Amino acid sequence: MTFTHGYASNGDLRMYYEVHGSTAAGRPPLLLIPGGGSNIETNFAKILPLLATSRQVIAVDEEGHGRTAPIGRPLTAENSAADVLAVLDQLKAETVDVLGFSAGGHTALALAMQHPGRVRRLIAASTFFSRDAVPEEFWDGMARATLDDMPAAYQEADRRLNPGPGHLERLFELDRQRILGFPGWSDEDLGRITARTLVLCADRDVVSAEHAVRMSRAIPGARLMIVPGGHGDYLGELGASDGDLQLMHATLPQLLHFLDA
Repeated sequence: MTFTHGYASNGDLRMYYEVHGSTAAGRPPLLLIPGGGSNIETNFAKILPLLATSRQVIAVDEEGHGRTAPIGRPLTAENSAADVLAVLDQLKAETVDVLGFSAGGHTALALAMQHPGRVRRLIAASTFFSRDAVPEEFWDGMARATLDDMPAAYQEADRRLNPGPGHLERLFELDRQRILGFPGWSDEDLGRITARTLVLCADRDVVSAEHAVRMSRAIPGARLMIVPGGHGDYLGELGASDGDLQLMHATLPQLLHFLDA
């Protein structure tokens, strides 16, 4: 399987990307955007090779994550969407399908709203679009959170890639401030999305099934899929699946069907 990697510049930010697999007729590349605290490997290492057997896959590390160094600006969905656009432009990918997980789903939604002509199909996985999607306890907990609350798997993965002092602390604070400062979008904002969309979450997710239903109704023509699982185990995400890939293998055919139908 072919594999390349590189960096694309958006101002001072150099976003790391990987390209797996080969182009396939009638199938635009699939862009993968990991969740907060995660990177390409921890979020998608198990599912990416399976996706890349039938299409080209582009995966990115957001600012401060993985191999993309942080710069002096806030990490927001809109800033990250602009970084992703630089990657697509460098790769001459005019149109892509997008799967964004958790906080990466915010970036995917922003990309679909800001650049509708670039996104053909969108999978918004375990993400939310309004602050009332989660209880007040979530926001209180995030405001009080410290690095000790970050899953050990994410900490170990970042230290392997970025052993320099302060990187992990910077990553944690970028993600914490990103969520605390997230303003949310309205139902009307989501109504501007033109990509064919699948809203995907688990029944024991951070996001409630009720919010996933609301999102699917706000995005024109969106489909909804709720799987029996937790936050990302259905994608083989390292921290959630703990090596158990049964649910990922059960979910994958449904994702491929949505992308290819």
